[in-house]
Formats: sequence, C-alpha cells, structure tokens
Amino acid sequence: MDSKYVTEIFQHLENHGEHLMDVKRSLAHELHRLHVEEEMLMRKLFEVMEKNKAERLKSSLDADNQNEFSKSL
Repeated sequence: MDSKYVTEIFQHLENHGEHLMDVKRSLAHELHRLHVEEEMLMRKLFEVMEKNKAERLKSSLDADNQNEFSKSL
C-alpha cells in the first residue's frame, strides 16, 4: 500500500467509525423509546380488556336476573 494514502485512509476509517457509533446510539435510543411505547400500549390494552370483561360479566348477570324475574311472574 502506498504510504502517502495511509493517513487519508486511516482518517476516513476513523470518521466512518464515529459515524457508525452515532448511528448505534441513535438506534439504541429509538429502540428504548419503542419499548416504552409498547409497554404503555400493552397496559392500555389490558385496561380495555379488563373493562370489557367486567361489562360483559355485568350484562350477563343482568340478563340472568331478568330471566329469573320473568320466570317468577
């Protein structure tokens, strides 16, 4: 390898390495943000599912009570 280009190649590789580290940090930050968002969405989904389950149970109990009342008449 020609020695006059070694310094240029080395500088280019250093710059490239720094750029790759910046990209790595950026991706790690984005991944963390997405994990937090996923956790929030999963908690909200769980809340909605629990509320839906409670409403179905209540409507089922109301329907059973209505049927018992109709039979007693």
